[in-house]
Amino acid sequence: MKTTQTFFTTLACFTFLGASLAVVTAAPADDAVPDDTVAGDKKTATTEAAKPIVMKLKNLTLTVPATWREADTKSRMRLTTLEIPAAKDGKQKGELAVFHFAGGGGGLQQNIDRWIGQFSAEGRTSKLVKGKAGDEEYHILELSGTFNKSVGPPIMRKTEAVEGYRMLGAIVPVGSEVYYLKLTGPDAAIKAAAKDFRKSFGGQMKSEEAVKL
Repeated sequence: MKTTQTFFTTLACFTFLGASLAVVTAAPADDAVPDDTVAGDKKTATTEAAKPIVMKLKNLTLTVPATWREADTKSRMRLTTLEIPAAKDGKQKGELAVFHFAGGGGGLQQNIDRWIGQFSAEGRTSKLVKGKAGDEEYHILELSGTFNKSVGPPIMRKTEAVEGYRMLGAIVPVGSEVYYLKLTGPDAAIKAAAKDFRKSFGGQMKSEEAVKL
């Protein structure tokens, strides 16, 4: 009889412990984070990372995508250089260089001729348009073909012929000053960046009209 009582007492203890463990296992941890909170944090971080960057370069204000990374290449005349992401189906990046010259940098035609000369004549295409950014009239020269890309120190004047390149060269006046924005790179990368390039200084394609070269 005593043995039977001991057996049932032991069994009751095990039953109680099992129930307690089940309750502890089922209870959620106090510091657990709901899935929707984590997703919300990730969404907020992504949104903040995607905010455009506003750059003040003398009297020129540029608003560029967050994915356009500033490089170290600067000089007295080159205000900034931005790396443009490669197209989805490509590996080579593009480049946006912004220039300002104390004496104005020459007239419109002089700069157009200089940019055209940076592409080989064979297979070259060119188009010039003008548009409005606020009250200012800008010009954009679009070129494609084989680009004579500068290599090494500029003073060496060495170039390398690169096929399948495109350039968007914008001449943007701001008051009494003129800024030169030169977007160059593989054809697909520059086509993909063309809209953001115009938006960066307030240009709009719908305001543009063709100009005879």
